[in-house]
Amino acid sequence: MREFNTSGPNIPERHYTIERRPQIAEGLRMVEQERYFTIWAPRQTGKSTYFLQLAEHLKPRGYQVMHINLENYRDASLRSLMSYFQIEAAQQWGMKLKVFTSFQGWQQFFLQLQQGKLVLIIDEVEGLNPKLFNQFLHSIRNLYHSRQRHALKSVILVGVTNILNVVSDNASPFNIADNLELPYFTEAEVFELLGQHESETGQRFDEAVKRAIYRITAGQPGLVNGFARQLVTRYAAVSPLTMEQYLVVEDWYTRLSIDKNFENILNKAREERAFVERLLFTEDKIPFAIDRPAIKLLHTNGLIKDDGEGYVTFWVPFYKKRLYDAFYPYTNGEKEGILRSLALSELLDAEGKLKLDSLIAGYKAYVKRRGFSAFREKDAQGRYVSIKESALVYSFETYIQAFLQAVGGKSYREAHTGLGRSDLIINVRGEEYLIETKIYYYERQFLEGREQLAYYCRSLGQRVGVYLVFCPNNVRYPASVREGVEVIEGVEVRTYLVEYDEEKW
Repeated sequence: MREFNTSGPNIPERHYTIERRPQIAEGLRMVEQERYFTIWAPRQTGKSTYFLQLAEHLKPRGYQVMHINLENYRDASLRSLMSYFQIEAAQQWGMKLKVFTSFQGWQQFFLQLQQGKLVLIIDEVEGLNPKLFNQFLHSIRNLYHSRQRHALKSVILVGVTNILNVVSDNASPFNIADNLELPYFTEAEVFELLGQHESETGQRFDEAVKRAIYRITAGQPGLVNGFARQLVTRYAAVSPLTMEQYLVVEDWYTRLSIDKNFENILNKAREERAFVERLLFTEDKIPFAIDRPAIKLLHTNGLIKDDGEGYVTFWVPFYKKRLYDAFYPYTNGEKEGILRSLALSELLDAEGKLKLDSLIAGYKAYVKRRGFSAFREKDAQGRYVSIKESALVYSFETYIQAFLQAVGGKSYREAHTGLGRSDLIINVRGEEYLIETKIYYYERQFLEGREQLAYYCRSLGQRVGVYLVFCPNNVRYPASVREGVEVIEGVEVRTYLVEYDEEKW
């Protein structure tokens, strides 16, 4: 029986596998045009699976394909590299080569090779010893310019950073026109992958679960397989798999799992913390310009992308969710004080239903008493490392989590790929409420946010939306910016304004 693969390239006989048909067709076209090109994408995006599929389609067309991996060649000598090449050429191309003592000798070998059509795929190319890299690249450049006269028809460089930046010297044959994009799975491909499991085992996924997996992973192949594998392993005897099981897996992934890919994301996010927090906690529309160092770093590592309209947006909601928790200042001790001050008799009615007005009134009183400074993280020298806006959101979430602990409630986050949006859904005694926090900037943003909240509530089947807006107290607000309850296309939207002193916060 096949399974969902979470490590290394897919073996179709063992793993559920999506054939990337449009990308394979593009790869075939580029090879047949004798192009030397690059493929770059963050880890676990299916690069290895893709080029193995491409190789299988090239073989019937008369190509001999060899793929090597240079991940562990950071300190390798030229002899070590050439010995590795000799072994792989014998196994994959059926060629007996000597161990070349120079790149010039290696290059001359191919220049004299007239018969056949060879393709060389070099994975993890940035792992090569930097002292060897430029010489290696220049040898490939010379082979590229004479490729019509020898057998090495195509070279494909594959990596996790944007190789175009690595090989961008003036002598390089690689340029922006010679990069093959390998996108994440589409929603249809996610459904197709999950459908393979359904067909082979009879265990079904609810449609809502399939959509949830696609939404939280944005189709990132490694995460899609990871969520699916957890579900079918934990609940092997359950069919159909419903949102009840999905939410358990999501909670594990977002709170408990040690995910090596997220660790890399987190390390890069810490390098540009202020920039990432602007994306998390404000609605600033930041133009996407790849030459900006912060944008280049975070994009090439899979955290942000162009939203299609020229602005920065988060790429994978799962990463966004975990960054909220990763940046939270857990050492402030505020939760304990909040728990002591909560009077549940004032927050729940006689039937045990949540009294929203009382809950928010309690939070406002807490803000006046404590402010927000405890929710900004400092470094060892006492300097703030987090932006001011983060403190607003974290203070409210701390208050809500304390309340949920007191009443035995639960919460989970719905993170959009857009900016400044992360909606918290709380469940209190079986009733669910979607809460969106926002910082007031101007009237149109306030009004549009309320409409968007109602729309999102409808899409999730939520009847009540809580619109909590932080408002600086030194602003004269239009009459439309007010608290109250409004029914918007069947959704009860409750608006609350939390005033704060912008000069003191």
